[in-house]
Amino acid sequence: MKKTYGIIGAGGFGREVMPFARQMLDALHGRGSYELVFVVEFGSTEPVNDVRVMTADDFLRVGGERSFNIAIADHAARKRIADRLMDDGAKPFSVIAPNSVLGDANEIGDGAILCPFTMVTSNARIGRFFHANIYSYVAHDCVIGDFVTFAPGVKCNGRVRIEDGAYIGTGAVLREGSPDRPVVIGAGAVIGMGAVVTKSVPPGATVVGNPARAMGAQ
Repeated sequence: MKKTYGIIGAGGFGREVMPFARQMLDALHGRGSYELVFVVEFGSTEPVNDVRVMTADDFLRVGGERSFNIAIADHAARKRIADRLMDDGAKPFSVIAPNSVLGDANEIGDGAILCPFTMVTSNARIGRFFHANIYSYVAHDCVIGDFVTFAPGVKCNGRVRIEDGAYIGTGAVLREGSPDRPVVIGAGAVIGMGAVVTKSVPPGATVVGNPARAMGAQ
């Protein structure tokens, strides 16, 4: 019986992830030895880009081994879906583009998506279900929690700590911290598009601008 891999979410990001997920799985297993599908919680199950679409319930009823990744930006939705699928016996798998660059001594949790032209340099620790969109990088000695999202072009420099569920917007720059004083992005914080973060951000805060400040601050 073929192993079934599901990409949860057939929207824009899911459609971007699907081709390099297929490339990765072809290299690992050989084309035709597995099935790769989109999985949706609701809506149409008509094929998308010639790829089969299944409901989550149907995916969980598939016989044999089922593995999944979640191509949805919202961290709370990712966590809810991951918990449900793992409770029902499906296993997370990471999707890593063939031209991503991974250096030495990194730890990356299950369910990551590393899009084309991304990099994790060295000695980084990254939690579960991390998204690194195109042209993003994580530099040395960074520590990243679970369900963190990098939009395209994020520059996360060395010794930055990002807590669970944070969202880092397109083109944001996170300044390098020091060994005894890392830059900390608190849990659930949102870093706006193009923001330049020069100091730590509290949990749940939204910051914008250069240098980044809380929204509404003078």
